[in-house]
Amino acid sequence: MAIRLKRLSGYSGLALLCLFEGLLFEARAGKIRYSVAEETDKGSFVGNIAKDLGLQPQELTEREVRIVSRGKMQIFALNPRSGSLITAGRIDREELCAQSALCLVNFNILLKDKMKLFPVEVEIIDINDNTPQFQLEELEVKMNEITTVGTRIPLPFGQDLDVGMNSLQSYQLSSNPHFSLKVQQGADGPQHPEMVLQSPLDREEEAVHNLVLTASDGGDPVRSGTLRIHVQVVDANDNPPAFTQAQYNVSVPENVPLGTRLLVVNATDPDEGANGEVTYSFHNIDHRVAQIFQLDSHTGEILNKKPLDFEEYEIYPMEIQAQDGAGLMARAKVLVKVLDVNDNAPEMTITSVTTAIPENFPPGTIIALINVHDQDSEENGHTTCSISENLPFKLEKLVDNYYHLVTERILDREFTSGYNITVIVADKGTPALSTETHISLLVTDINDNPPTFPQESYFAYIPENNPRGASIFSMIAHDLDSNENARVTYSLTEDTIQGVPVSSYFSINSDTGVLYALRSFDFEQFRDLQLSVTARDNGDPPLSSNVSLNLLVLDQNDNAPEILYPTLPSDDSTGVELAPRSAEPGYLVTKVVAVDRDSGQNAWLSYHVLKASEPGLFSVGVHTGEVRTTRVLQDRDAFKQSLVVAVQDHGQPPLSATVTLTVAIADSIPEVLADLGSVKTPVNSNDSGLTLYLVVAVAAVSCIFLAFVIVLMALRLRRWHISRLLQARNRGLADVPASHFVGMDGVQAFLQTYSHEVSLTADSRKSQLIFPQPNYADTLISPNSCEKKDFLSAPQPLLEDKQETFPQVNSL
Repeated sequence: MAIRLKRLSGYSGLALLCLFEGLLFEARAGKIRYSVAEETDKGSFVGNIAKDLGLQPQELTEREVRIVSRGKMQIFALNPRSGSLITAGRIDREELCAQSALCLVNFNILLKDKMKLFPVEVEIIDINDNTPQFQLEELEVKMNEITTVGTRIPLPFGQDLDVGMNSLQSYQLSSNPHFSLKVQQGADGPQHPEMVLQSPLDREEEAVHNLVLTASDGGDPVRSGTLRIHVQVVDANDNPPAFTQAQYNVSVPENVPLGTRLLVVNATDPDEGANGEVTYSFHNIDHRVAQIFQLDSHTGEILNKKPLDFEEYEIYPMEIQAQDGAGLMARAKVLVKVLDVNDNAPEMTITSVTTAIPENFPPGTIIALINVHDQDSEENGHTTCSISENLPFKLEKLVDNYYHLVTERILDREFTSGYNITVIVADKGTPALSTETHISLLVTDINDNPPTFPQESYFAYIPENNPRGASIFSMIAHDLDSNENARVTYSLTEDTIQGVPVSSYFSINSDTGVLYALRSFDFEQFRDLQLSVTARDNGDPPLSSNVSLNLLVLDQNDNAPEILYPTLPSDDSTGVELAPRSAEPGYLVTKVVAVDRDSGQNAWLSYHVLKASEPGLFSVGVHTGEVRTTRVLQDRDAFKQSLVVAVQDHGQPPLSATVTLTVAIADSIPEVLADLGSVKTPVNSNDSGLTLYLVVAVAAVSCIFLAFVIVLMALRLRRWHISRLLQARNRGLADVPASHFVGMDGVQAFLQTYSHEVSLTADSRKSQLIFPQPNYADTLISPNSCEKKDFLSAPQPLLEDKQETFPQVNSL
């Protein structure tokens, strides 16, 4: 049973208004009548029900006005916008009222807020939508040739489901010299057509006569149906069949089993042979009745092949025709009276019900409006209604089998918080049938308990790079109240995170308390977040409580290692590290320096040789990144060695980066220059200016070498001067925090200065030479990395001096 909470308010200021409206509705309590034609479209206007009830159209919705009907199909509906009564679908008058002269549909209008009923009666006006029809399409009639003139032959009458002028009005028989049509007005209403023999028949002259009987109604336009009549002339048969009774009557209970023999009709014919053989058939019987009964054509037994229903038909009328072999006929009327049996239990409808009521409501408060109906008749249809004993409720009888269930005294929630009321309706049949229904009533409390969380504060973890819209955490607050007073909604307390409203980062489901992330969080930007969640009930006034939530962002391996040294020169030249041919095994050629923005194991780096032009010549420290020689350099070793070093973190999955190192094997700068100069750029042998180009190239190399020597001498002097300044400012780097180079494993990254770089161009290829010095310092400083990565903080003047002195400095 659908339960809907209905709140009652007892404001004394509305007492006079309610009294006035009650008097107004009592004044209009008379039956409201409308009329509508059948077959009208759905939504057609029937009447202004709002005006007739003295209401405005919008009050139909506010007062929950609706139609209450016992019918199986809802025929009419209310239009809440216009306040009018409209059709809810196609209306078929013949289906509702059969051929009754007056077709009335009765129902009640319920004002739910007042629980008052107003009877409405709508007359369904017939239209000419049915064509007259005969039960048979063809009629076979056998007539003896000695039949006397003036003999009347009853013909089947047509049936028209319409009424009044739209019903069947006239018959017409096709022209024939032997037959004419006479219509007799029956005592029971319908016209009975008869075919009259006007002239003697002669079988030898004409054995078969074909006629057409037309039945027409009085509608506009006129509708008509036809019956084809075949008259077969036979030899003489001077005795027609005769029934033992002109009318047969039988009374049977409606619950008689299927196939029961209800009665037997009997007709006799004194003729001999085929002229005396009688057969039985239904004549002029309603098609619905013909579907219920079965007639044995030889014995005249009438059986029921479908159940009888007193509520549908109290008397089943039918006409039986007896015909002998020569075609002579006789008819008798049969009336089957159905006796009512108590086979329908009372029906109970809860039209309106209140499922919750405050404990301070006064006695006489209406809890439910109940309607009782029994389809049976007389004592079988008389009902009594009662409720369970020892309950603080009672039933008040209204009109038209309606009851009010009201409180008998003030309810006490502390004594009983709810009631299960059983309503029983029973009829007075033998045996008596009954129906019961249950109404659950809850005694409600006031809102005196705020929502409470099980904990004073919560902690939750969220991995970084979380998907947007992912649920993070769920909090549930409990309220000791009931119903709406215990309905808790959740919201985030207005606050900001780094100057941005917290609602831009998170949202919370107001019903379930599930917290969702509106954006993806970065561990490098957010480490922990502080939120405050408010739980508020739906009482009046509402009560609330707050709880704090600490969200900790967990790091994920989402940053690949970043190589700080060696760096790719800005002029697209290839950086070159120098290794003397006299280097011993383990000679430190250079060092790959890399960092990872992640933390913990995700920032723990390892170094590996990925590819080398001379495998086995160099090795890389797994944890230090130092590139050292593994054996003695030999003359057969190529001057230029290429080495690809991969740096990989220990995250899941691991991320990596690679750098390509170029190592020049030479003992002195002139040797390096000579080796670089010996690398010639291939030219086209067909070029006519080959000699000129060679001369220009030699001159250019000479000029570059001379300029290099001059610059080298200047740099040497400048370096000597800078080294003096570095010793004086060494204290400026003492405060650099070590946390920039320490991961969770506690291994501190160490740095080593190698050499300044000298850029040199030989031929059309760019190379960058790095010359190691006899002594090594502890730190390499790169002004580019200091400006962009902010890993070291050194005094700006010192960085500017280094930038002016060295073309490129590589550091961690």
